[in-house]
Amino acid sequence: MDIGRAADSKGDSARKTASSRKKMPHSTVPMTEVLIAADTWQNAPGAEAIVQRAIAAAAGTVDADVAEAELAVMLTDDAGIRTLNRDFRGIDKPTNVLSFPASRNNGSRGNGDAPAMLGDIAIAYETARNEADADHKPFDHHLSHLAVHGFLHLIGYDHEKDDDADAMEALEAEILAQIGIPDPYAERERTD
Repeated sequence: MDIGRAADSKGDSARKTASSRKKMPHSTVPMTEVLIAADTWQNAPGAEAIVQRAIAAAAGTVDADVAEAELAVMLTDDAGIRTLNRDFRGIDKPTNVLSFPASRNNGSRGNGDAPAMLGDIAIAYETARNEADADHKPFDHHLSHLAVHGFLHLIGYDHEKDDDADAMEALEAEILAQIGIPDPYAERERTD
């Protein structure tokens, strides 16, 4: 499965392009809560730290005000993500990652001192593991990629059109390179 074109999100999202972003000079790391909701993640020690690192790299690269925001990442299994996919998208099968951006119209910045909610990300262990194994990639690299991909959806990136997909994939590769992970799309480009 090619997450650049197949991973999906639910919510209203504004398209952004690579040319509309720039590196932010200050700390931009949102508060990220990682919830382990399935026992299968015991097979991936350090998953929480991997996700935190990937989100921090993404937040530090994009031009978005997320420093005082919050998001949640649920590490689930195929059954859990299948339920989410069915209930929110009408697709009754598991997928690797789903993103649920907070509505930008409901004043997602909390009352008073409460932080803004960016939204939620769900990542399925079995699908992510199977994809990593099929592509002969280290699982931590693929997990990082899925976390970055999900985060970009939360802040408005999408891949509905080819140009948007190309820009999002390029940004994912740039972010992952910052944490020492090779371009996840490079192999596909060599075989296209």
